Amino acid sequence: MKKNFLMLFILFAAVVLTACGQKGIENAKDWPVSDFTYTNQQGEAFGLEDLKGKVWVADFIFTSCDDVCIPMTHHMAKLQKMAKDEGIKNIEFVSFTVDPQVDNGATLKTFAENFNVDFANWNFLTGYTQDEIQTFAVDVFKTWVQKPENDDQVIHGTDFFLVDQEGTVVQSYTGLNGIPFEQMISDIKTLQ
Repeated sequence: MKKNFLMLFILFAAVVLTACGQKGIENAKDWPVSDFTYTNQQGEAFGLEDLKGKVWVADFIFTSCDDVCIPMTHHMAKLQKMAKDEGIKNIEFVSFTVDPQVDNGATLKTFAENFNVDFANWNFLTGYTQDEIQTFAVDVFKTWVQKPENDDQVIHGTDFFLVDQEGTVVQSYTGLNGIPFEQMISDIKTLQ
């Protein structure tokens, strides 16, 4: 009887741990981030190597966006402040522009300053081609980026992506409406 109970307990524990996913993140993704080095808002090289050993949150925005990018950046700034208020260390925030021909480092810096971001742990990246960011977004983050011809607006996903210290996307969250801030903070702490 004890043996059967022990086997049932082990089976139950295995099911629970599998359901929780990576490091306790429910329904965890397992999307490795391919190596990259781009240019940040200071004109400096910044890439995956700089994020090694850190938990980070990424999104895709552009500075001349007519609709979703302003609230998304506002929400990311709120998340950055919440993480700081919670005493979370070793966290980074990364925004990839989806309009690299328009958004250079200076343009990104001016845009970010409107949201009072802390550049100490938030990098706004450019320095790649339109094709490169479209491929990178789909291959790594499973999100859509497309710049239609003869249009200054870029179609792109609005999720925030949580990446662990090994450079693996473990979760995504809406970055536009009904932001699950408390869940994101909890998941960030889980990875710490």
